[in-house]
Amino acid sequence: MLCFLRGMAFVPFLLVTWSSAAFIISYVVAVLSGHVNPFLPYISDTGTTPPESGIFGFMINFSAFLGAATMYTRYKIVEKQNQTSYFSTPVFNLVSLVLGLVGCIGMGIVANFQELAVPVVHDGGALLAFVCGVVYTLLQSVISYKSCPQWNSLSTCHVRMAISAVSCAAVVPMIACASLISITKLEWNPKEKDYVYHVVSAICEWTVAFGFIFYFLTFIHDFQGVTLRISTEINDDDI
Repeated sequence: MLCFLRGMAFVPFLLVTWSSAAFIISYVVAVLSGHVNPFLPYISDTGTTPPESGIFGFMINFSAFLGAATMYTRYKIVEKQNQTSYFSTPVFNLVSLVLGLVGCIGMGIVANFQELAVPVVHDGGALLAFVCGVVYTLLQSVISYKSCPQWNSLSTCHVRMAISAVSCAAVVPMIACASLISITKLEWNPKEKDYVYHVVSAICEWTVAFGFIFYFLTFIHDFQGVTLRISTEINDDDI
């Protein structure tokens, strides 16, 4: 049987494949439509102009939902593991979940408020998504080390921390360079004064975005042995 069909593994698998498709499809449509330069546009640039804006908005909204579902499932997994063999304070796991969900809300804001239409709201959502997302991966990496070797292999912990470290290192220059750009636009000329800031910021943005994708890819193995059940109870007292 395919690994992503076991247990709850389909949740992070769907998140990874759907989010990758969202970035790639929006980029291809935007480039073929002549709306962005093929060389290093911002991710948001590829979802600003119709028809790619509709594709980007729909797919990123669903990615935010899948991200929230994955993070909640991960929260419940860690909670159960911690009850079986205590390795970390439950508050640590809860804080990680809350930050992750805030990051998903930021993704929703990015998807629904286009870069050129409402730049302040869009940029605020992007900041939430990237910063909270990076902190989420760092906290989850620490939790992974704490639960090692019973619940995670040391190699998995190293991979998660490496991805977190790269994402954390990239998010700082991404924000710094983006804040130095004086104008928001889709087409850039290499001779413009802010062009270098744009290139550095765009490289860092794509690095962080795919860092998240690769990070959630490491959850697939953990989710294979997990089953979530929803219990429904009817109170007979009111009947």
